[in-house]
Amino acid sequence: MSSNNLSPEQLAARWEVTLDTLQRWRREKVGPRFFKVERRIRYRLEDVEAYESASLRSCGIGAAGAAA
Repeated sequence: MSSNNLSPEQLAARWEVTLDTLQRWRREKVGPRFFKVERRIRYRLEDVEAYESASLRSCGIGAAGAAA
């Protein structure tokens, strides 16, 4: 598996959330896009980073981390 893909465990650790939270977000169609390889869920790193950037912008935080 490519190192550009994150498992749910890796994403949960990155965001300090539980696996149950990620599962709920997938069910509610919240969070970054994901895909399945056989029965394994994966997140592309570029999708995770894009989601993080969009979330920061929606909170009014610019790219430098300062208030917009």
